[in-house]
Amino acid sequence: MPAFSKILIANRGEIACRIQRTAQALGYRTVAVFSDADADALHVQIADQAVNIGPAPVQQSYLNIPAIIDAARRTGADAIHPGYGFLSENAEFARACQQAGIIFIGPSPEAIELMGSKRLSKLAMIKAGVPCIKGYQGSEQDDATLSREAERIGYPLMIKASAGGGGRGMRLVHSAGALLEQLRTARSEALHGFGSDELILEQALIDPRHIEVQVFGDQHGNLIYLGERDCSIQRRHQKIIEEAPCPVMTTELRQAMGEAALKAGRAVNYVGAGTVEFLLDARGQFYFLEMNTRLQVEHPVTELITGLDLVAWQLHVAEGLPLPLRQEQVQLNGHAMEVRLYAEDPAQGFLPQTGRIAAWKPALQGSVRIDHGLIEGQSVSPFYDPLLGKLIAHGASREEARRKLLRAVQDSVLLGVQNNQRLLASLLEHPQFISGEFSTGFIPTCFADHPCLHPHVPSAEELAIAAALFYQASAQAHRAPLAGWRNNASVPLHYRIGLEDQDWPVELNAEPGKPYRVQVRTRALELKVIGCDGRWATLEIDGIRQRHAYRLEAGHLWLFTRPGSLRLVDRTQALVSGQASVSSGTLKAPMDGAIVDVLVSEGSPVSKGQLLVVLEAMKMEHPLKSGIDGVLKRLQVRVGDQVKNRQILLEVE
Repeated sequence: MPAFSKILIANRGEIACRIQRTAQALGYRTVAVFSDADADALHVQIADQAVNIGPAPVQQSYLNIPAIIDAARRTGADAIHPGYGFLSENAEFARACQQAGIIFIGPSPEAIELMGSKRLSKLAMIKAGVPCIKGYQGSEQDDATLSREAERIGYPLMIKASAGGGGRGMRLVHSAGALLEQLRTARSEALHGFGSDELILEQALIDPRHIEVQVFGDQHGNLIYLGERDCSIQRRHQKIIEEAPCPVMTTELRQAMGEAALKAGRAVNYVGAGTVEFLLDARGQFYFLEMNTRLQVEHPVTELITGLDLVAWQLHVAEGLPLPLRQEQVQLNGHAMEVRLYAEDPAQGFLPQTGRIAAWKPALQGSVRIDHGLIEGQSVSPFYDPLLGKLIAHGASREEARRKLLRAVQDSVLLGVQNNQRLLASLLEHPQFISGEFSTGFIPTCFADHPCLHPHVPSAEELAIAAALFYQASAQAHRAPLAGWRNNASVPLHYRIGLEDQDWPVELNAEPGKPYRVQVRTRALELKVIGCDGRWATLEIDGIRQRHAYRLEAGHLWLFTRPGSLRLVDRTQALVSGQASVSSGTLKAPMDGAIVDVLVSEGSPVSKGQLLVVLEAMKMEHPLKSGIDGVLKRLQVRVGDQVKNRQILLEVE
């Protein structure tokens, strides 16, 4: 009898879609679970069956173990794949599956429990002889003990949530004066994100490379490694570009890191897919960072260079089959590179963004793979991680993979939500990235003043296109021949095109049968609209034909101009208002989210830079501080409130 035939995927989005793709191809039936916010999501639509497990907040849905076990029972699912994130590294969930007679597609609860604690896992790795970095991983967690240990370790140091991952509950501290505030924030994020406020401290290696080794074990005692991945390009301690193999890897170093990873796995009798992460310094010394007892977000690059389907391996191992390869049979071919597409605004400190997906057309071509869970019309909510999907390319060489990936990033159309597309393209084009000489400090060091980390200034062409599309829409609304509905067609139209808080004047002259003449700042352009259907516009600008995706509604234009999108507004008829002062005392929510802490009360004095409110959105805490000295005049939120983007939270006078 087969071990199982129907798999429930206890996850959402691109993760659930990717697992279902392999499971269904192998003949298994699949069950999706979803929250109220995900009722129409792609992972729900492609499943054989789907069960609603609760309201949008994760604690009431995707982290609700009884609801997920009940969904498996009701649908007859005899196995559960946890995906990555959510309950994938939750020992209690693995035990609940066992107690319900359901196969958990992952390692043992004991391995999850040990490796899920950065504190306990580091103690185990030291005992197993795996190189570890200097730090504190004791059970005493009071401020006095942590302060004392921080002095012993020395600054700079890292605070890490013991149960954490994905950059949450992690803080870099440069001096003793900043320690206590960062401890408070790290504890709070850890408690909200992982249910434990236990922390560890580690000496901070400045600008190391972040290298991880993919390991795989079966139920027969076999354990191998499948090469390494370089995950050094990060923002806020979260990976953004991954590649395999590592550009600076040698045969000797790969073997040493691989053997250290196997030591880590053997220390917990590891079964299934796992990842052992290391930091590699400039001298070639490497140190254990953590072990993730699950499949990683970046597993596709390993799949592309090995030719293996790691989800298929997970299913085979869970059925009790031995690994299909021995260590000496593992081959690495070519190079693979992946970027993570996030709903975030790099110009606002990578602030997560929400919105409705107005258009999504991934650039699938050649050896490009795109893992996503997106469909047009869906909403990106504040309840979940801002990761929208991953774009992955494979090539015979690193340069070929990079070139293919860059084109895919530039050509994938995403409209309706702010995202990091421009940043990804800029990173892939940077000379230092092209050379392979980079570290975890690459973005803060090489991109501090890069234009993609500042508010986008639309080009003359982008403003001209916007004016032309606004004009076309207006003429069509009047049901008049283009350029023929005005009293005097030779008089130019004066537009004010806005982006965020700025406006730009554009002058457009439209005469029947002639291209538009557009004046933007000091540049004059000749623009001809060849066709536009509400989705795609074919234009000829100064004799060069080009095609752009767009969506236009009620004076708001989402326009895709490779390698990213922008939201332009027709403010021609709007009242001109002064810009808000930088010293404004009105504090607005920077995004949709939940208020998790309010540190002031009405009537209390406030200092510039003082922490006032903490907002939680997309699994991260965002401290909101005062821009001025004054007195808190009006407080309009309390702990637990759900707030909308740009909602007024309080006013300081």
